[in-house]
Amino acid sequence: MKNTVKFNEHYPDITNSDILYERALKIMTPVTQTLAKGPGQYVKGVAPKYLEKGKGSHVWDVDGNEYIDYNMGIGPISLGYCYNKVDKAIVKQLKEGITFSLMHKSEVELAELVHEIIPNAESIRISKTGADVCSAAIRVARAFTGRKKVLCCGYHGWHDWYIGVTSRNKGIPEETSNLSYTFNYNDIDSVKAALDEDTACLILEPFVFEEPKNNFLYELQKACRANGTLLIFDEMWTGFRISLGGAQEYFDVKPDLAVYSKAFANGMPISLLTGRKDIMQLFEQDVFFFTTFGGEALSIAAAIATIKEMKEQNVQAHLAKQGKKLKEGYNKIAFELGIANYTKCSGYDCRTIITFDSSAGDPLVLKSFVQQEMIKRGILWGGFHNMCFSHTDKDIDYTLKAYADVLPILKKAVEENTVKALLKGEPVEAVFRKVSNFNMKPKPVLAAN
Repeated sequence: MKNTVKFNEHYPDITNSDILYERALKIMTPVTQTLAKGPGQYVKGVAPKYLEKGKGSHVWDVDGNEYIDYNMGIGPISLGYCYNKVDKAIVKQLKEGITFSLMHKSEVELAELVHEIIPNAESIRISKTGADVCSAAIRVARAFTGRKKVLCCGYHGWHDWYIGVTSRNKGIPEETSNLSYTFNYNDIDSVKAALDEDTACLILEPFVFEEPKNNFLYELQKACRANGTLLIFDEMWTGFRISLGGAQEYFDVKPDLAVYSKAFANGMPISLLTGRKDIMQLFEQDVFFFTTFGGEALSIAAAIATIKEMKEQNVQAHLAKQGKKLKEGYNKIAFELGIANYTKCSGYDCRTIITFDSSAGDPLVLKSFVQQEMIKRGILWGGFHNMCFSHTDKDIDYTLKAYADVLPILKKAVEENTVKALLKGEPVEAVFRKVSNFNMKPKPVLAAN
């Protein structure tokens, strides 16, 4: 019998996952197309490696095991898997064509919809991935300002201008890496110290999990304007989640440029660049940013249907409501067990994270143990609550019961120093994604004596 969403007696049988994995190892390097979906982010030997289908907030792996999913495709699933209205829109468009020899009328419809919703969307470009539009934003910012340097905070994709500041920077020319610098979130002084006459733009995720303090986003905007530097919001995670108009609407801080992907098409590959018309008009002649699949009509149909559903159903309020129950419920369980000193749930309600303090042991080992036990109980868990509109009260209640079952086991294992010994496989691996303590730091330009 396959594991389902219940307190199963055994860990899931992942035979078919392992067979596929062995096949992949022979011809794929690495086996995953998205780092966060790869086997290194799950307990090897316990967690499934391959999924087969999804419906609503649940997914099934290739061995037939069922799980409540809190990863949501690493962000794009905002309404739920196989969401009827979106799928109908895709099928309708599929019958009429996917990619055409001229522009498609739906491009205009989507742009008009985005223009109504996103505060800074005087002008809109449509593309396929988050990395595409991040790099387009950097390029046009450099063109507009005539400057070269970039300040960044968060994760912004795989392209050279950004990945050069991370630990996985092989293959990036030093000349390129030397033009990008990082700053710490909520540290306005580090930004002011780094801004100089050659700083073209500053790009950041408006928040990851930490809240902006002391009006940080507004102060960033003010500092950028004073220096002639463009402010770019990377809203891959915040867009269409924290508010329909994204973080810029939620915090009432309008950036010069903003980039979006993930949530607004419920899983279809599409991205947006929005911004001031005087900047965006450079794409007409001076700055090149075009791609064959930018106007691919299935994704645009999905985006239109998703955004309309979000408006009609007030999806963002549901994400916050359900996410708040999980955050407060987890923290209540941890507090009552007396372990709130080393584990907590934090972040904005639409997307929260569970963390573990090193005072109780290796945080990755602690996370791995909780993941292992949640998977056994039918929850696909990576330490996050990425909420979707299909997460029901039943899902939330069951998840909190699972936490109430797992956390006492964690507490006992921590007290007995047996957490690692109780792992049924290899622990999860660290990734380079950080918002502080990068290998490169901004430095002020010192005036010559």
